[in-house]
Amino acid sequence: MFGDLFEEDFSFISNNHCGKGKISKPRESEPPAPRDFTNLSGIKNQGGTCYLNSLLQTLLFTPEFRGNGFKLTESGFKWTIVKELFLVSVEKPWHRVPSEAVAAPGSLEASKARLDTGAWRNLGPWKVSLPMEMRQHDVQELNRILFSALETSLVGTSGHDLINRLYHGTVVNQIVCKECKNVSERQEDFLDLTVAVKGVAGLEEALWNMYVEEEYFENDNLYRCGACDKLVEASKSAKLRKLPPFLTISLLRFNFDFEKCERYKETSCYTFPIQINLKPFCEQTEMDDSEYMYELFSVIIHKGGCYGGHYHVYIRDVDELGNWQLQEEEDGLIEEKSLRDTENAKETENPLAVLKGILSEEEAKQIPVDQLGQKLLEKKGVSWNKKYRKQYGALRKYLQNHSQIFQLSPDGNKVGLKETHKLLFKLDSHGQNLQSLSQKNDVQWNCEKTPPRPRAASAGCHWFDLNDSKVQPIKEKDIEKQFQGKESAYMLFYRKAQLKRPSEARGNPRYQIPEHLLNEMNAANTELQKKRAECDSANNGIDLHLHLSSCYKFHNGALHPSLSWKESVVDLTIDRRKTLGDLRQAVFQMLESWEGDMVLSMAKPLPAGLHLYQVLDGDELTLDGVGLADGADIFVWNGKEVGGTKVLTGPEHEPVVLNVLRLAEHNEGGKGQHFSEAQHVFTSSTSLGQLHAALAPAGGIILKNGSGADREAKNWEVFREEDMKETVRSAGLRDGCSVLILDSHDQSFVNVASGNLTAFTYDISWLQVKNFCGVEEEEKHVKITATIETVMADIKMKAIRELQLKEELAYESCLRPVSGNGKLLSPVPEDYTVKEAELKMGSLLGLCRGKAPTSTQLFLYFVVGSDQNCSPEMEIVVEETASVKECLNLMLEKSGLSGEKGRSGLTGILCFLFLQNATLKELNVCRGDTLVITEGKLPQKGFLKIPIWWLKPSSHKKHGENARDQVNGIAWKMEALQVSAAAVCCAMAFMPWSLALTLPCCQEQVVPLPSFLRAWTVDSKRPGKLLRDNKRRLSPHELLLRVQMGIPGARDYSDSRDLVWDISKECTTWALRQRVASHYCLPVDKIEIAKYFPERFEWLPISSWTQQISKRKRRKKQESLQSAPYHLKDGDVIGVKNLLLDDTKDFSTIRDDIGKEKQRQLALEKRKSRQERVQDPFLPEEKLPMKPRKPEVALSINVGVFR
Repeated sequence: MFGDLFEEDFSFISNNHCGKGKISKPRESEPPAPRDFTNLSGIKNQGGTCYLNSLLQTLLFTPEFRGNGFKLTESGFKWTIVKELFLVSVEKPWHRVPSEAVAAPGSLEASKARLDTGAWRNLGPWKVSLPMEMRQHDVQELNRILFSALETSLVGTSGHDLINRLYHGTVVNQIVCKECKNVSERQEDFLDLTVAVKGVAGLEEALWNMYVEEEYFENDNLYRCGACDKLVEASKSAKLRKLPPFLTISLLRFNFDFEKCERYKETSCYTFPIQINLKPFCEQTEMDDSEYMYELFSVIIHKGGCYGGHYHVYIRDVDELGNWQLQEEEDGLIEEKSLRDTENAKETENPLAVLKGILSEEEAKQIPVDQLGQKLLEKKGVSWNKKYRKQYGALRKYLQNHSQIFQLSPDGNKVGLKETHKLLFKLDSHGQNLQSLSQKNDVQWNCEKTPPRPRAASAGCHWFDLNDSKVQPIKEKDIEKQFQGKESAYMLFYRKAQLKRPSEARGNPRYQIPEHLLNEMNAANTELQKKRAECDSANNGIDLHLHLSSCYKFHNGALHPSLSWKESVVDLTIDRRKTLGDLRQAVFQMLESWEGDMVLSMAKPLPAGLHLYQVLDGDELTLDGVGLADGADIFVWNGKEVGGTKVLTGPEHEPVVLNVLRLAEHNEGGKGQHFSEAQHVFTSSTSLGQLHAALAPAGGIILKNGSGADREAKNWEVFREEDMKETVRSAGLRDGCSVLILDSHDQSFVNVASGNLTAFTYDISWLQVKNFCGVEEEEKHVKITATIETVMADIKMKAIRELQLKEELAYESCLRPVSGNGKLLSPVPEDYTVKEAELKMGSLLGLCRGKAPTSTQLFLYFVVGSDQNCSPEMEIVVEETASVKECLNLMLEKSGLSGEKGRSGLTGILCFLFLQNATLKELNVCRGDTLVITEGKLPQKGFLKIPIWWLKPSSHKKHGENARDQVNGIAWKMEALQVSAAAVCCAMAFMPWSLALTLPCCQEQVVPLPSFLRAWTVDSKRPGKLLRDNKRRLSPHELLLRVQMGIPGARDYSDSRDLVWDISKECTTWALRQRVASHYCLPVDKIEIAKYFPERFEWLPISSWTQQISKRKRRKKQESLQSAPYHLKDGDVIGVKNLLLDDTKDFSTIRDDIGKEKQRQLALEKRKSRQERVQDPFLPEEKLPMKPRKPEVALSINVGVFR
C-alpha cells in the first residue's frame, strides 16, 4: 500500500552480551540464545523486517495453515517455501530452544538460512534489489503478495487450494431498480477485507456501513437500468456471500490530507471485539448463529507515524504451546499501570461519544453550537478548547468533519444528531438489541462511551506479544490499549469459533510433524547444543594466571620469580560463573603435590615486582562477583610467608620504585651536570623520615621532582622538616619518580627559603638503552637518568655499567637511536649532548659495536643497484669535507666493487651528483642520508641520462607469477639513452622514442617509424603517464585506454588492446559504454565494463544505471569518469564482459585472489608484530610508529564583497 515508506525504529531492542573481559565475537558467529520461560520463538530482525516477522508469526500460529504445510512436505513435494516456513524440531529441555529461530511455536529452526528472514525477500513476485532489502514495507501489501506467491507455487500440487480453502471469501454487490425491481449482481473474491478508520467508532460500525447501509441513486445521480433501458432510481448494497475459515481485516489508518498535502496516521479510538457475529452482514442468514461467530487470534500492531515506525503482533496461543505466567509482583505493576492508563484514557477520551451523548439527551432536533460547548463544560467540567482543541481542532470544524453523524444547519450555527445515530445511541445505552432496526441483522453494537470488555479467554489459551526476537506474555485486556494512539492495531485476524483443535494438539509441538523432519531437526538440535556449549565456554571462560609461592622469593619489597616467568606461572581456564570453592578445588587438582593450607590472593605485577592484595574468601561467591576478570593474577601460598619471609599485603604496603639521584664530585663529559643514579624500593606506608634516614647522610636533604614522573620537570622541591611525618604515598611519590639527594656541601645550590633548586635548571628524565652488542643471549634494556645537557659519552658509560658489560666495550661501541619500526639510525657523536643530538626524553637508544662518528664526520647509508628492495643496505663513515669522488671510491671499496664507473643520488629525489670534486658538505649531504650506486658513466655537463624500458604485450602466465605485471604488460629495461638537457626541455615527449630506435637493443624490434611508438613514464615497472606532443594524433581531449575482453567460462582475459576515446564532448559512463561496444561490435546493453585497480587487485564496475530525468538536469547530474571514484586516465585497464556469452558479472581473476591473499597475509603479519610489541609486559614502553606530519602552512582566506 505505502511501499517502502517506513523506516525501522530499534530503540526498544536490547542486546544481551555474554561475558566480560572477552573480545566480543560477531553475533552472526554465535548460535541463537535459548528460549525464555515462554517456550516460544521470536524471529530476528534483519534490519527493517519487523513487518515480515509479524506476518510470519501469525501464519505460524495458525495451526491449520501450518498443518497443511506439513502434509505437503511429507508427500515428498520439494517446495522451498513450505520447508522454510514449516520445518520444525523439538528440543529438550523445552526451555532451551533459541529465541531467534524462525519456526513454528514450540519448535526450532537450526540452519542459518532459517534463522533470519533474508530468504523470503526473493519470494515469487516479492523480488527486490539489495538496497531495497533493508527497507521496511507495508504488512498489508506483503499479506496479499505472499498469498499470491503461495497460490502460484502450489499450482499442480495436492495443496493447490490451500489459500482458497483457508482465506478465500466472496462479496456480492447488488443494485436494485426501484421501478422494475431488477437486481444486478457482481461477485468479488477477497483474501482480506479493508475497512475504514476515519470517522468510524469501531469495526462493527465500519462493517455496518459497508454491508448493511444502502446507497441510493436519486435526484441528479440516477442509475441506468438494463431492463428498463433508462435512468431510474435505485439502491446499491453489498453482502458477504461466503465466509472463509480465517478472516483477515486490514484497517486503513494511513490517509492523505489534501489541504496540508501531507500524509498522516489516524490515531483515533477504533474498537474491535474479541468475538464477533458476522450474521448481520451476510447474504445467507438461515444457518445457526455458531456458523457466523469468529474469534480474534492475532493483532498486528504498528507503532509510530506515517514516516517511520515498528511492527509487532499480539497472538493467541491456540494450541497452548507456550508457557503463560506472570509473577505476582509483575501482576501488581501491570494492574497499577492499567489503572494509570485508565485514568489517562478518561482524560483523553474520544469527544465523539461525549457529543453524541449530549445531543441524544436533547428533545430538540438541533441546538446552537455555542450551547453545545456550554453543555460540554457543564458535563465534563472543562471546556472544548482546553481539553480537545489541541488534538481535534475547533469544535465547529470537528462537527463538520463528522457530517455522517452530526447534522449542521445551512448557516452552520446549529447542530443535531442524525436520526439513525440517535436511535442507535439510545438503544445501546439501554443495552437493547438492534433486532428492531433491521429484522435480519443481529449485531451487538459497541458504543463509544465505554469500550467493550473483551470476553474471557478459554482455559489455557493465552495471549503473547511477539516483538521480533522478544516474546512476552500479555493479558487479554491489554488488547484494549491498541484501540487508539500512535501504537495501535493495523491488521486483525479472526478464526471461526467452530474450528476446535483436537486434544492431541494441546501442548504438543510434535503434532502432525513428519518423522523425517523430526529426525532432521533432532540432529540439528544436537549440533546446536554443541555449538552453544562451545560458545558458552568461550564467552564465560576466563584465563587466570596462577603464581606458585614455591617459585617466588621475597626481596627488595616485592615478590620476584626465582625461575623464568613461564616456569613460575600456571595458566588456568575456568568459567566465571563458578564459585571460589570450585576455583580452589581446581587448583588443588592441578597441584597434587601441594601440602598444608592453601590461600588464594589477588596479585598485581608492579615495576618493583609482584604485590599481593586481598585474600579471596567465601567459597560460595562467584568469580564474577568478586571481580575476577580475564587475565587476572592469583598468588597461591599459605597466607603467611614466602620462602621464610613474611609478606605484607594490601594497597597500603604497595612497593614504590624511586630513582635516587646524587651529584657526582666531577663532570666526566665536560658538558652538563653528571648524576649518579640508583633505584630503591620503599613501601607506600614508609614515612619520609624513614626515607631520609635510609638515603640521606647526616645533614643532607632530599628533593623531589615537583611535576611528577610523566611530565616535564621544571624545578625540584625540598622535603621540609615538618613533612617528615607524611608517607611516601601521601607525599605524591609514585613509581618512576626521581628524588635528589644533596650532601651538606651541595646545599649551596638550594634556596632553602623557597625550597627550590637554583643552580640546576635542566629537566631530569629518562633515556632507554638497549643492548645490541650480541654479548648476551638476550637483548636487555635499562633506563638511564639524564638531562638535556647530559653528554652521550656519559650515557653510554652508565648503560654499560647497568647492563653489567665490560668497560673495554666503551672504546668499541656507540649509541644509535632506534626508530619506531625498530630500525637502527645513524650513531650519535659522543661529544654531543642530548639536546644537540635532538633526542627526546624517553627515546630508545641501541648500544651497538663500532666507533661513533665525530662531529665533523658523516654517517651515510648506501645501496648498490637501483632496486633498493633487492640490494642490502650498507654503512660508511666519511668526513663531511670529502669529495664526491672520494666518497664513491670508499663505497666501492666497501661493497667489493672495482672500477671508477658509478654515480650516486639521494633516495627519493632521483637527482645525480655531477660535481665529482664538490664536497659532501657543499652538496648538503646530511648525516643518515642514503646514497645509491649504479653502473655507468656520469653524463657530460648539460646532458641527461634517461633509462628506456620496452613494454611487452601481456601474455598468459601461471598463477604464481606477478599478477600486477600480468595486467599491464611486462616491461624490460633496455640501454640508457643520453640526451641533451636542452633538447629534452624542448621536446620531452618526442625525443625518447625517436632516439630510442638508435639503441642497439631496439634493432630487434620491428618498428617502421617513430610515429608507431608511444612513450610513457615508468611507475613501479608499469606504464605511468602518457607523454604527448603536438605531432602525434592523440589530442589533449583523447584518452588512451587498454581494453581486454573476458574469456567466457574462465576467470581470465584475452590480450589487451589500445582504445582511443574522445572525451571532448562528454566523459560519462554511457559514452564509454558506447565506445567500447562499437569497438567490439556488440550491443550496448549486452556488455558490462569495469576499471581495474592493480595496486588493490580490485575491479570497480562502471555502472550502466540511468535515472529518468530531464535533459537539462541530466547535464548537471552526470559526473565525469575522470573524477571520483573512477579517476579515469591514460593507460587504465578496462575489463569487458560479453553478456551474450558470459552472464557472470564477476570481473576478478585468480591472480587477483592470489594478490589479495598476499596483501592480507602481509597486513596480518604487521598487525601481529605490532600487537606483540604492545602487549608484551617485559618490553620497554616504545612509542608506536606514527605517520610523519606534513609541515604546517599558513592558511589565507579571502572574503569577497557582496553588494
